[in-house]
Amino acid sequence: MSGITDLGALREAMAENAGRPEGPARTARAEELLAAAEQLDEPLAVIEALGHQVKVYNYSSEKGKVFVPFARLLRLWDERPEDFDEFEAHSLHWVFKWVSSGMLDQPDVPLASIEGWLGEMERRYRLAGYSEGAVRSAEHSVAAHVGDVARAERAYAAWLAADRDAMSDCHACELHTRGWWQAELGRDEEALELWRPVLEGRYACAHEPHTVLASSLLPLLRLGRGEEARANHLRGVRLVRAMESMRGAYAEHVEFCALTGNEARGLELLAERPAYFTDDGQPQSRLDFLSVVTLLMDRLTGLGLGDRRVPGPAGREWTARELAAHARAEALALAARFDERNGTAHVGERTRARMARKPPADRLPLGVRSAGPVPAPPPVPAPVAAQPDLPALLAEARRLSDHLRPHAVEAWAAVARAAEGVELDPRDLAEIADHEAMGLGPAGAALFERAAGLYAEAGDPGEALAARTRAAYVRALGGDIASAVAAVQGPYEEVLALYADGGTGLRQTAAVLMGRARVLLRRAHAAEGPADEGPATEGPGAEAVHGAAEAAVREVLALVDGRTGQDVRLAARAAEAQAMLAELAGLRGDLAAAVELFARGAAAFVAAGLPWFAVEYEARLASLAHHLGDMAEAERAVRAALEHGGAQLEAPGRAQLHLQLAELLGGRDEVVEAAQHALEAAHWADEAGESATLGAWARQQLGGFLLRQGRWAEAAEVLESALPDLSAETHGDGAVVQTMWWLGDCLSELGEHRAAAERRLQAAEIARTWPEQQDHATLAHLAGESLGEAGLAAEAERAYTRAGDLWRALGDPQGLVRSLRARAWLALRTQDGTAAARRLMAEALRECETARDAAADEESRQEFVEELGHTHRQFGDLLARSAAEGGADAPPLLEEALARLLRSAEVFASLGDGALHSRTAAELTAGWLEIELGHRTEARARARAVLAAYGSHGGTDAGGTGRAEPAGDTAGEAVRARRAEAEHLLRVAAEDRDSPVAEDRDSPVAEDRD
Repeated sequence: MSGITDLGALREAMAENAGRPEGPARTARAEELLAAAEQLDEPLAVIEALGHQVKVYNYSSEKGKVFVPFARLLRLWDERPEDFDEFEAHSLHWVFKWVSSGMLDQPDVPLASIEGWLGEMERRYRLAGYSEGAVRSAEHSVAAHVGDVARAERAYAAWLAADRDAMSDCHACELHTRGWWQAELGRDEEALELWRPVLEGRYACAHEPHTVLASSLLPLLRLGRGEEARANHLRGVRLVRAMESMRGAYAEHVEFCALTGNEARGLELLAERPAYFTDDGQPQSRLDFLSVVTLLMDRLTGLGLGDRRVPGPAGREWTARELAAHARAEALALAARFDERNGTAHVGERTRARMARKPPADRLPLGVRSAGPVPAPPPVPAPVAAQPDLPALLAEARRLSDHLRPHAVEAWAAVARAAEGVELDPRDLAEIADHEAMGLGPAGAALFERAAGLYAEAGDPGEALAARTRAAYVRALGGDIASAVAAVQGPYEEVLALYADGGTGLRQTAAVLMGRARVLLRRAHAAEGPADEGPATEGPGAEAVHGAAEAAVREVLALVDGRTGQDVRLAARAAEAQAMLAELAGLRGDLAAAVELFARGAAAFVAAGLPWFAVEYEARLASLAHHLGDMAEAERAVRAALEHGGAQLEAPGRAQLHLQLAELLGGRDEVVEAAQHALEAAHWADEAGESATLGAWARQQLGGFLLRQGRWAEAAEVLESALPDLSAETHGDGAVVQTMWWLGDCLSELGEHRAAAERRLQAAEIARTWPEQQDHATLAHLAGESLGEAGLAAEAERAYTRAGDLWRALGDPQGLVRSLRARAWLALRTQDGTAAARRLMAEALRECETARDAAADEESRQEFVEELGHTHRQFGDLLARSAAEGGADAPPLLEEALARLLRSAEVFASLGDGALHSRTAAELTAGWLEIELGHRTEARARARAVLAAYGSHGGTDAGGTGRAEPAGDTAGEAVRARRAEAEHLLRVAAEDRDSPVAEDRDSPVAEDRD
């Protein structure tokens, strides 16, 4: 093969291929490399290429191919073991474990062959001197697969008792398998305890915590630990997406979605992996996948969505019902093949049980948006015989409306349906029409007038006037305020006269007065200018309009005050009047009075036993308090609104309140609870059909709160799901930029540097058009950091140059200096880059000195002095790095580097104790260079000086802010680290012989990325 002419070239090509994503391209390349190795006439080349092929097959969808190259490797070992070097001999024995598990996954491999292979593995491990731990682990897998619990438990115990050795799986993988077995036996708590070190990041490998995160989902759900399950899903699905070999783990994420009411997200996951339906290289993982596909499709069918189109095997379109039947048949056929091979019914039983699983908990919101939310199942209608008769319906409707209970309008609608074809008296007809009109908003005016006529016909003139007033009010809601004001005057005058003569009651009179007050309040709002209500009305000025509205409201209060008794309708009038006075106070600009009056109104509704009416006023109070800076009162009000609303609170209002509370909590850094409320806001926004508007806001906030907790993977999933819905037109370009910025931060923390750079550059491009360029500069600088980490040096140089120009234009010397330093480190990577790097560092020094000399005050001057110290330090580190390349220039470069480091120490010393850690870091690095230059006496003096410095500073100094002190170190830890390094330096400097100090140095040379 072109380019593969020796073992070194082959190894380089295999290393490159190993770094590729799992998939057909990597597998095909491994096959090509084996063919190339066979042309080299070097046995070790073939052995290494076969080992590479085994590894690639094992981590692919073609796992069944692993047996052929391994059998060939084993034959080569038996024939000429001397051709294997130590590494390949170890690898050969290591792969025994892969092959044994791979045989279990292939139903066509007889069980007797697997047992024979297990015996062969035990024999060869014993000959090689390995512990029996790996063998007992393999035996446990065989026994668990066929359902022999007793043998599996014995093998498990023997595995635990065996010594760990070179054949033991990594800690992360072993803990996964052990926890999986405990979960299989129903010991969920024990499983999660075993997995905890992996979930917490103490153990990891190429495929962990990927599988542990997936395996933990169902146990967590069964234990009611939904928050942890949600987090593990968001973290885990991100890890397995790009890994073709992890179909089984991917299936567990689909299963999680099916069991938590997130069926739409489950469909999205299926759509991302169409090949998983048909890839047959690993039948066991295909069985796992088809089982959960069946579960998901059955869930959809049960929700009445059996005819919905869903992703499935290529070549045709599928409905949920059709795919359920197909996946079930395929899964059961595969399970039957395993059971026939195993001589047990265990695999089939597990498969049927998995397909029949029921959700262990209610719906679990994830915070990420899924296209096309799946509706909840429709309520089961009550049997016809159980429906109450018309008199009972009338009685219930009157009870609800008289006591202002929720669903009164719906109860009257039920009366109307039951009364079809039945002759009713005018009073009944009036109430039906009245309540039907209430559900129509501005379109109900005519129906209110009809109700008024029927009330009059029924002999209730007061209620007739109240209905006419309601008709006037809904006209005002529709924008016809002038006619509404005119229409309400007649009923108002009539009801006062009627009430004075005893012709109507207090309740009816209060209803008319309240209706008039509402209309006049509407006119007061309109008098403020164009708004949702329509244009300002002609007529009296705003002050007179406000005065008339306030007089009308106070007239209501004068009528009912002290006379409400047990009548909740009258109590509601008094409470609403207080809230109306609050609105008028707000219109006058007296926000403090508005807050107090809204609080009175809300409290009055709660006291009357009508807390759901208090929700609107608590929410408005919260907004005013927030505006006034009273965050405690704002938070109290929002929490009260959520509590008062209870089950009556509709989805849009619930979403808004949760989002408002999330923002308040986030403002005082209560990010854990803030994230919970942002999650609820996203869920309820989706329920309200506002995913693209309010839902996007909530997801954006949720992502930010997760980021602030360091939950990078979860935050990235949420922010990525928010971005498609965020737009400059709806949410503002600031929200779009902030989301990309946060996402870039997350991706950077996750090591996805190229993707982080893309997001940061996209955000910088939007910020480029803003009048204020600080964000543009910062984003360009961050993009340079990500591009450099991604190995894109030329692109990083352009980004840092762009940032530097912006920092210069903004008059920000610190940003400019840091961009110059970063460019210097990039330049050093290029061929003959020392000269360019030196020029950039020198420019950074000049900018520091200029800024220091021009500082407006002492605090600013000291900041630039500190930056100068860091720049000298990095200049010295850069020269030392350049000298490490070797050559005749190395000694002079080391001498110059030493001078820069000593100058850095002097600069930091001028800042006093505040920069102690930065100063000693520079001195210790200088000491190591002095040893390299043979200046051992000076190095010893340097070490003693550091020890002396910390002798009088017993760990209480916070130190400087430079990179010499690792982020997150406490002062005490930094002191201990410096002392330990100084003692190490002193020991090395005291030795007579030359020491390989390049290996001893504990002072890393860090590229600047600030």
